[in-house]
Amino acid sequence: MTTTTSDHRRSHAAGSLWLRLAAVALPLLMIAPALWNGYPLLQWDTGGYLARWYEGYLVPSRSTVFGIYLHYGESFGFWINLALQSLATLWLLQLTLRVLGLLQTFRFVAISLLLILSTALPWLASMLLTDIFAGLSILSLFLLVVGASRTSGLEKIALFVFTAFAAATHSATLGVLLGLCVAGWMARPFVGRRLPIAGLAQASLTIVAGGLMLVAANHALSGKWAWTPGGTGVAFGRMMQDGIVARFLNDHCPRETFKLCPYRNELPATADEFLWGKSVFNTLGRFDGLNDEMGAIVVESLKDYPAWQTGAALRAMGQQLLHVATGEGTTVWIPHTYGIIERYIPSQTAPMRAARQQHWELSFDAINRLHVPVALISMLGLLALLAHSLAHRRIDDLTLLAATVTLALLGNAFICAVISGPHDRYGARMVWVATFVVLMALARRFGDAAGSSAAA
Repeated sequence: MTTTTSDHRRSHAAGSLWLRLAAVALPLLMIAPALWNGYPLLQWDTGGYLARWYEGYLVPSRSTVFGIYLHYGESFGFWINLALQSLATLWLLQLTLRVLGLLQTFRFVAISLLLILSTALPWLASMLLTDIFAGLSILSLFLLVVGASRTSGLEKIALFVFTAFAAATHSATLGVLLGLCVAGWMARPFVGRRLPIAGLAQASLTIVAGGLMLVAANHALSGKWAWTPGGTGVAFGRMMQDGIVARFLNDHCPRETFKLCPYRNELPATADEFLWGKSVFNTLGRFDGLNDEMGAIVVESLKDYPAWQTGAALRAMGQQLLHVATGEGTTVWIPHTYGIIERYIPSQTAPMRAARQQHWELSFDAINRLHVPVALISMLGLLALLAHSLAHRRIDDLTLLAATVTLALLGNAFICAVISGPHDRYGARMVWVATFVVLMALARRFGDAAGSSAAA
């Protein structure tokens, strides 16, 4: 009896030590890339978000909600933002494990370390960009729906606020979350109480709250009750890249007068070159000068070439699913972001310029030799997990999570590829969640096997 009690105490003490070590080490490891860099990682789009507080007008695809979030971290060199991102990530990882009945200290630490080592997750958490919230919001939305009886009132409030905020940071994230809510309501008649009505209602209300949050922030900073602009303009760029715009102009310019008609044979080869390079887009006044015309061409070309549009959309979606490399846009040469920081936050110029990223010391080639295979294998693992569950007619919470993440990856690929065209950034910000689900499935499989062996 005494020996058993002593063994229990030693086991408890060891578990407590693991927990204390994890509490200190994991938040730091989650933002290890930024600590190595000496400054939060910056990206092409970071400057556009930072400028929203100062410039007082709306810019396409740049959420004012996220701009305000960054602004309140300026005085801390943005490290407070990274701390929040790191802690939110670890909170959602452990809460997901707990709700699914898989939480053990060693298991949580092991899965977290594997995600840090083999996926884009720590790079997303280390970056001043909306992307970290895209994947995390899938977990928070899922937990709102299925975790009603296994989470406290305070946790439910935190999940609701977090999901609404994530939805407000990027229109694509909001679109994916909305699609998941619609899918949940459609699936409920088939899975019953596994998708509680109260949970689905709360999840759906986060979309409403996120939309209201975004419109309110837009009004606060610009004086306009308006949605963030830019959807049709970005879609125009993707259609131009596919050759649809050139065909439309060739078909319509003899009869109709468009500003782009004189330039229809001079359109750039890529959407990025058209929208962000030195192109005719600048000559004709950018979004202010061309937004209405681009919107009209997008709508009319959908009517004129439905088969072409459908084929181009499906090809882009398929390509997007394979674009999962870490680090796109996180390069050395990002002059717009540097210029915004130097102009509006001069106190941050020196530490920004001293960072490794700004000294050509950041490369993702070696990292992606691991990250890309892990991401692709994880997506295949999701399909295998779903196939195994269907074959055995087992629909448990882990199966529902796997289905949720699969739908999220497909929805994200469709929305991002159809509107903006395939980019690695859009895939990398979501696919790590697939790795998390596969690791949970493996932990359950081998944990159950170990438990059975011990019992025998």
